Amino acid sequence: MSQVNNRLDVPALLKGDMKAVLDFQLSQPTEENDGSFAAMREAYIKERRFWNEGGPEMLRKEDVSVATRHGAVTARIYQTVEKPVSTLYFIHGGGFLVGNNDTHDRIMRILAEKTGATVIGVDYTLSPEARHPQPIEEVADVVAYFHAHQAEHGIDASKISFAGDSAGAYLSMASVLWIRDKAVACGEIVSVLLYYGLFGLRDGRSRQLYGGTWDWLRPEDLKSYEDAYLADASQIEDPYYCLFNCDLKKAVPPAFVISAEYDPLSDDSVALAQLLKAYGHEVHFEEYPGVLHAFLHFSRMMPEAMKALEEGAAFLKAHL
Repeated sequence: MSQVNNRLDVPALLKGDMKAVLDFQLSQPTEENDGSFAAMREAYIKERRFWNEGGPEMLRKEDVSVATRHGAVTARIYQTVEKPVSTLYFIHGGGFLVGNNDTHDRIMRILAEKTGATVIGVDYTLSPEARHPQPIEEVADVVAYFHAHQAEHGIDASKISFAGDSAGAYLSMASVLWIRDKAVACGEIVSVLLYYGLFGLRDGRSRQLYGGTWDWLRPEDLKSYEDAYLADASQIEDPYYCLFNCDLKKAVPPAFVISAEYDPLSDDSVALAQLLKAYGHEVHFEEYPGVLHAFLHFSRMMPEAMKALEEGAAFLKAHL
């Protein structure tokens, strides 16, 4: 017997700005490519150019090459004031396969403006070239470098935060836990901003209901991203991949957790927020109604995206 697809027709449920964004995206011409990772990455870069236009102007925007145990990693420094009083490390999403500091440039510029912090985007090595836990180790090495060389780079890293979207939200939280457990010298971690991340659930309500060609989060898509990131199947239960297997009872910074209503990964955010709250940690959780995964990119057309960034910035500032 053939399987029946009982997933919801999510595009038919969207309203307002999110529907306008999806209609706009679907109306754009698509280029043929050979299906290679290089072609996928170039297509993603080109598609994101429109969404990164405009936005705040920076006082300083500078790329720095940082030596890590896995080779050089580019970190991009954003500042809007002369002497920022904290540093926010932003880890971009893209399913581990695509994305860089350019594809998330507007998001980081908005966070720099709204927080007044130095924002540093970490352009970690993508998968499958880099397998777990290499991206986490690269983030930890970049953070340790800037803590040791903060005066040289004109930043204040005595108080730091992490932020990320999607796979970047996972890498942000995983890096916080890794840094804690490996005792990496980095300053005081005062907050973590997690936008619609995947944190280790294997199934759930949201994965059963949502996901399609409109967001490339079908079960087979999620499996392909995981297969590219993990070195082997045994790592599925690794506590720095499935974060629900990590010790979440101790030393977790205040967390700002945002989910999207029609996101197959929304249950990950719900479960993480509930667990952290049950353990007595400070958590702000909010589900944005009527929106898709990756909505943070669409601030040119969606006030909800700007609101989510502003709320995250306010959370960070409240914990300095």
